[in-house]
Amino acid sequence: MIKTKEDIKTLRESGAILAFVLNELKKNVQTGVKTRSLDALAREMLKERGARPAFLNYRPEGTLRAYPAAICISINNKIVHGVPGERRIREGDVVKIDIGVEYKGRITDAAATVGVGKLPDKLLKLVEATEEALYDGIGECVPGKHLGDIGYAIEARAKRSNVSVVRGLTGHGVGFKVHEEPMVYNFGKKGTGIKLMEGMVLAIEPMFAAGSDEIIELPDESFATKDGSVSAHFEHTVAITEEGAEVLTK
Repeated sequence: MIKTKEDIKTLRESGAILAFVLNELKKNVQTGVKTRSLDALAREMLKERGARPAFLNYRPEGTLRAYPAAICISINNKIVHGVPGERRIREGDVVKIDIGVEYKGRITDAAATVGVGKLPDKLLKLVEATEEALYDGIGECVPGKHLGDIGYAIEARAKRSNVSVVRGLTGHGVGFKVHEEPMVYNFGKKGTGIKLMEGMVLAIEPMFAAGSDEIIELPDESFATKDGSVSAHFEHTVAITEEGAEVLTK
């Protein structure tokens, strides 16, 4: 779905709110904090800014129930869609926070991974590679390039870093709804897929695992690595403009 300049202006406002809230949440990822406390904090900050949590009561196609929280918190082997609750954050956890914000009817989406305390080098490199892959993918968001160029750049970073691309989960279009076409794969071939056009708004979100790329769906409809290995996840909402990529959630 192509967005107008007015749409993108509103998405920029939504993204600025999201960026502030996500940065505050990251600061509060500390040992002993319950994940539901982070969810409550997110709700409070969004309400103060006249925005609403886009994930709350959202029911993606194919799911059994509406999502019950404002944010997703996925820890260690959990990759995405972890539901906040009584779990306390512990030293050594790798915590992924994913948040969607609706403001004036326009939606942005972003995620970040936070390591708690001292992590082993292998996990530090996993987190670093996933964040670098995000910006590799964003660098391909130029009119005239193709969706496959984004996936190729992300996958190439995973290969160089000796980690696995979680192939069963993808990025997506965003803006009017949480999930829009097209699906943005984290692997691909250069020059394949649909051509990128000015006005497209995409959620670019590499998800990497330290072990196998196989995933399982848990009873709460979150996804985790099948082999129990730790995963990392970063995401930005990106507008494709005449000048190139504009990150709306920074």
